Amino acid sequence: MGCGIGGTVSTNPASPTFDQFANLSVLVAGAGVSGIATVRALLSLGADVTIADSREKALEPAVELGARGLLLDPDNSPTSETLDGYQLVVTSPGWKPDSPLLVLAHERGLPVWGDVDFAWRLDQSGILGPPRTWLAITGTNGKTTTTTMLHSVLRAAGLSSAACGNIGLPILDALFTGASEGSGARVDVLAVELSSFQLHWAPSLRPEAGVILNIAEDHLDWHGSMQAYVDAKLQVLTGKVGVLGLDDPVAASLVSRSQAERTVGFRLDSPAENEIGIVDGTVIDRAFGDADGIMPAADIQPNGRPGVLDGLAAAALARAIGVSADAIAEGLRTHETGPHRNAFVAEVRGVRYVDDSKATNPHAAHASLTTYPRVVWVAGGQLKGASVEELVPAVREQLVGAVVIGVDRRQIGDTIARHAPDVPVVEVIAGDDGTVTATLIHNGRRNSALPAHVPPGADSTGGHTPGGNSADDVMRLAVYSAAQLAEPGDTVVLAPSAASLDMFRDYGHRGRSFASAVSALAQLGAHP
Repeated sequence: MGCGIGGTVSTNPASPTFDQFANLSVLVAGAGVSGIATVRALLSLGADVTIADSREKALEPAVELGARGLLLDPDNSPTSETLDGYQLVVTSPGWKPDSPLLVLAHERGLPVWGDVDFAWRLDQSGILGPPRTWLAITGTNGKTTTTTMLHSVLRAAGLSSAACGNIGLPILDALFTGASEGSGARVDVLAVELSSFQLHWAPSLRPEAGVILNIAEDHLDWHGSMQAYVDAKLQVLTGKVGVLGLDDPVAASLVSRSQAERTVGFRLDSPAENEIGIVDGTVIDRAFGDADGIMPAADIQPNGRPGVLDGLAAAALARAIGVSADAIAEGLRTHETGPHRNAFVAEVRGVRYVDDSKATNPHAAHASLTTYPRVVWVAGGQLKGASVEELVPAVREQLVGAVVIGVDRRQIGDTIARHAPDVPVVEVIAGDDGTVTATLIHNGRRNSALPAHVPPGADSTGGHTPGGNSADDVMRLAVYSAAQLAEPGDTVVLAPSAASLDMFRDYGHRGRSFASAVSALAQLGAHP
């Protein structure tokens, strides 16, 4: 499978073996969470480590650990001497293959490993003890929930496991757990959430079992094409067992492209041979058992269509390594949902407010919006090259209003106007002077402008002069505007369909901002 620069240089014959790492000169590209974990691991192996980033402050934690810091230009461009003396580059997953530093490394013939590829190679080397069992989870949506579900199941089975990777805990940190005195109990099974970026840079990865939950347009600005995005996802189907979500048309079409020794699937309907599915409300295993009943589907937490699908995927991965049906049932029944994933916030004057800030693309937003019969949709942010042209027609029967925010708000608002012309759309923006305003940009079924009710601190036109974070002020006015569009019995859903970094620190900040705005709304009078 073609992996671009990542695949080419990672298999370079000059790649070092782990008995050569003492005093090996290694450059780590990127000083984020995975970069710092990479520095820790390399230093423990005795390597001579330099970390490169364009953010001077981001270099400080690595320098405190004992690495040298290399401050790059804002576009991460190197000079012709930047790579002199280095024998290996380990890149953080967010760095694109066409990043100038990585292109220069390729031209110099230097091996470039992703941090996941480094972790895999290190684990397989045996330096840290017997290799762990890797269970890999990817997909456009549902990765984190499936990973935490699988971790819950593994714990119920009495296995020493860690949920790691894109979920937050770096894989390298999980590998070093138990590797030294006082570092905790050794982890034997890894439930690894992997993004398409991480998989692009991990051509060596061969997990015991891996799943592709679903695939929809996402991160096309990074990968360059849908084909390249799919190719990256396919890297999880290279081990002993590959699992595919058969209710997703793109994932289901990849059966013939799986390189796993065995490929199975899961679906919400009755399973065929080599599938896990549901019959009369019971999860049935026809992939690893003889139509064994595992548990009532209604007991899976979280419930609802997205949650049940994620639970089936977690069950398939667990069954692939011989986990019992009882442990799967216990793990899925007791699983606790993480924040900002279709989470109920409050009910205010008969209107429910739901935070699904984790819905960072149209596919995830569809799963969220179709859960409720009547929705006021709070959307917007960075679409990252994705389109909402298919999403809006699919959810227009649920939509009673929409509030759009963020850099791509007009693209979403105009799409709603084309495909759901009866739906009123409010745009909330922060001006250059810090004033936040709400404007009805599409009347829809409304025959007048928004009611002249304004939140505390707003002027008579709906403008709001922020006293703190402008993103939080935008969210406050967005929630207020959504409340004006909603009626008792409706649900206001934050399902942005877009990334958050144009306004917020991350999707968690966006979700907390939404919850705070709902709390402020509840403190107003009888009507917003």
